Amino acid sequence: MARKKKVSMQTIADHLQISKNAVSLALLNKKGVSEEVRRRVIEAAKELGYGRFGEPKLPERGNILVLVPERVMDYEDNDHFQFFHDMIWGIEGSIRNRGLNAVLVRITADMEQRLELPRHCEEIAYRGIVLFGALKEAYVRRVWELDVPLVMLDSYHRSLSCPAVVSANVEGAYEAVSLLIASGHQEIGFIGPVNLASSHEERWHGYWKAMFDRDLTIQREYVLTHSGSYQDSEREIHNFLKGMDRLPQAFFCGNDRIAYLLAKELEQRGLKIPEDIALVGFDDLQYKGSIDIALTTMRVEKERMCEAAADLLLSLNGSLREAVRIYIRPTLIPRTSHLKP
Repeated sequence: MARKKKVSMQTIADHLQISKNAVSLALLNKKGVSEEVRRRVIEAAKELGYGRFGEPKLPERGNILVLVPERVMDYEDNDHFQFFHDMIWGIEGSIRNRGLNAVLVRITADMEQRLELPRHCEEIAYRGIVLFGALKEAYVRRVWELDVPLVMLDSYHRSLSCPAVVSANVEGAYEAVSLLIASGHQEIGFIGPVNLASSHEERWHGYWKAMFDRDLTIQREYVLTHSGSYQDSEREIHNFLKGMDRLPQAFFCGNDRIAYLLAKELEQRGLKIPEDIALVGFDDLQYKGSIDIALTTMRVEKERMCEAAADLLLSLNGSLREAVRIYIRPTLIPRTSHLKP
């Protein structure tokens, strides 16, 4: 039996022989269309069964699409795969435990570039979408414009009023840097690709706030906040250290992967951690075969984030155009890399 084709705003536009933009303005109750057009659009949405106007509004049981960037499932150096693996299967389990079926869907780089939605959005019935990981803003907007229940997990874009569940990165970074300061460090550097992800941007803000509150100077030569891509991190850290006349007393790193790459570079320069320089990371991941350090870090509570994302999605009555944020606070894991000799 052929599956019923999903009704979209373009379906309504074709049915009424008006533009898709007019349909969008009418459904979102925005200016730009007459009340007559608005009335006709809403009636057509009800008749065709579009989104929240269709009956029944939401099935009691069904599918949840989990859209995942392919690059986090096939990460080239595999260093951060454990984090993504835990989150992907965590959200799958959280959805399954609520009596629903999580349909994991890869978003390839080509799909992202061409703003191509997966065929699942048209071919199967589903209750909502969880969008996991950092996808380009234009692609997220494309998904957002489907006008279906949508929750972002572990990332978000400030330009989109979309519900999201993320780690409390500002608070976590503040606590991590505060620990370094309490341990006697005053010259503290920061490394994290602030331009690539909201999580690193927020961790930068937490670092800045902790330094500001203690009247400590952030020295620009100790800060690396821009990256060409995640795959460039090792080369960028190497060049960053190569260009420094002297090192700070400590570094706070935007994630554990960066911390381990930094530790490897420092070891090659004959420096020991924490005897010569202190490090604190973020995520609480162990890297097999990496340099042997007892890394102090902030543990991202992945399971709690997945549970919160599933609960938030199922609480939505239709699409929600509000920037609802649920922040799950990470846990400080003090080992020895933050200590001052």
